[in-house]
Amino acid sequence: MKRYIWMRILRSLLSIFLVTTIIYSIVYIMVPRNLIFKQDPNYNKIAKTPDSKTDYENTVFERMGYVDYYTSKELQEKASELDSSVTVEATESNKKIYEAFIKKEGRGWELFQFQESKRFYAVRQVPAYERVFDFYKNLFQFDHPWKIQDASNPNLKRGIWIENDPAIGWAVVGSGTRHKYLLYFNNQFPFVHQNFIKLNLGISYPTYSNVPVLQVISQGQGQSKVSEVQFPTGKKMSSIDIYSRTYKSPSKADAQDIANFGEGDAYTQTQTVYQSPSMLVNSAIIGLVGVIISYSLAVPFGALLARYKNTAIDSLSTAFLTFLMAIPTIALVYLVRLLGSFIGLPDSFPTLGAGDWRSYVLPAVILGILGVPGLAIWIRRYMIDQQSSDYVRFARAKGLSEKEIMRNHVFKNAMVPIVAGIPSAIILVIVGATLTESVFAFPGMGKMLIDSVKAANNSMVVGLTFVFTSLSILANLLGDLLMTVLDPRIKLSSKGGK
Repeated sequence: MKRYIWMRILRSLLSIFLVTTIIYSIVYIMVPRNLIFKQDPNYNKIAKTPDSKTDYENTVFERMGYVDYYTSKELQEKASELDSSVTVEATESNKKIYEAFIKKEGRGWELFQFQESKRFYAVRQVPAYERVFDFYKNLFQFDHPWKIQDASNPNLKRGIWIENDPAIGWAVVGSGTRHKYLLYFNNQFPFVHQNFIKLNLGISYPTYSNVPVLQVISQGQGQSKVSEVQFPTGKKMSSIDIYSRTYKSPSKADAQDIANFGEGDAYTQTQTVYQSPSMLVNSAIIGLVGVIISYSLAVPFGALLARYKNTAIDSLSTAFLTFLMAIPTIALVYLVRLLGSFIGLPDSFPTLGAGDWRSYVLPAVILGILGVPGLAIWIRRYMIDQQSSDYVRFARAKGLSEKEIMRNHVFKNAMVPIVAGIPSAIILVIVGATLTESVFAFPGMGKMLIDSVKAANNSMVVGLTFVFTSLSILANLLGDLLMTVLDPRIKLSSKGGK
């Protein structure tokens, strides 16, 4: 079994790599890069002149990994290593120095001039394979006491220790690290939190501009939430997430930072606490409830059909389930939405917001109903297959009634593969809720994926693909393990035997 698990893990990692690489290549090679500026609210504000437009575009392209870019000032600093007399001015002598530097730099660097100022800048188109390599190279970020290198703070203390921090209690605390708290505990799921290793899925742009992708989907939403916070300088009412303290050069600390953390504190960069749940939590809520609804309806219904197989009830019900499977998803979504509005349920999430449970009802019900037909048919099929087994004939020979055989034997054995599929069902519901979330303007990961595709937010598309793929593959592995728990006779092996 151990060998099987290791092989499954290796195959899972390979699958995640292949899927993410394919999506990354499609997004960054086949999608026109200029589309990202259509959803950028700052583009027309900043890029008002030809020079500022060129500089802004190249800056963004560099941040997105399309190019390497030397501004006029950066180019002058680089070229000064070759000839200290070079300046940023557009002269022939400077041009020759820059051309010599570009030739020496190689690797596809090209020299350009701004349209108005005629000053020089350099751009290098980053090959697709290099972008993919950089994505995986930077996928995991490790925090350590030498992570921060700040010339303006040469006396920064470096080390990691355990202390009873006045603000959050017992924690593993770092200095010289990017995060203040490397391991801590609170009442937020999953209750134990660490910052030693962080997943880096890139920076979101143009929507949620300059915010890490993982932060976008995991942080709260809506209005900020004010509560009493224990700062090093005392308790205050604030919306700051005290657990999120990261390094910020003391030279850049403003009056508010000093008031909250004191003079000279290097860990004053924080995130905000919001009133509404994150996209990840929202999707998980309707996903879990949807799976509960699916199994609550499909299991007894499928078992009933199996018990009355080849009867009129079975034939009509199977035809009805097949009809439900054939109905376009969008039609079912709008039908349930219409029926729900008749009983006072909101037809859009923003109507009542995250503070009202009714906002979650229709999206969860739709996801649950969508899973019922296929699941019920599979349960019927499993149970009918079990009815022809030797142990069923033996039970009949012992004089057990059909009801006892179905309840105590057939149902139990048929549920092993069905229950094993629960982890996958949960993940698939969360991942596949894109249409439902979009129709209800539901702030979850499914809607975020659609919005990111529309806005050409390539980093978010790749990041969500990575998350969805990883969760789906992990769910399949958990399903296999759950099957062995339900039926100890099943022995997993690398060949898939029993």
